[in-house]
Amino acid sequence: MRHKKHTAKLNRNCGHRKAMLVNLACSLIEHDQIKTTVVRAKELRRFVERLITTAKGGDTVHHRQLAYATLKINTPMEKVQTKKLVLDKLFTDLALRFAKRPGGYTRIIRLAHRIGDGAQMCLIQFVEADAVEAAAE
Repeated sequence: MRHKKHTAKLNRNCGHRKAMLVNLACSLIEHDQIKTTVVRAKELRRFVERLITTAKGGDTVHHRQLAYATLKINTPMEKVQTKKLVLDKLFTDLALRFAKRPGGYTRIIRLAHRIGDGAQMCLIQFVEADAVEAAAE
């Protein structure tokens, strides 16, 4: 039985799908919002919210190692530097920003269809991203 085993396959094999989700998560954490398709955004939301909940557990070595393993920081050197910056932002900025929030850290805003293939596009962003931008101004 496949109860509670849902995952969108996204027309990719397992390794490609996991690598794509890690890259999307790093981009989302780095830029606070990204534009992608709705199906990818729904899978990305599950992935990122688990990461933020891990980061909220505290800035301990154990929680950092869990996030480190999830983000697969064992790639060539140029990618390691950007992923370490993402990891630091995850534990310093995002964990503190969502400390009092029990879940639901992202929102998906649907946009128009993509011209090339007609895929439904969306904007996925952190819930309090607009509050941070208003405070910066």
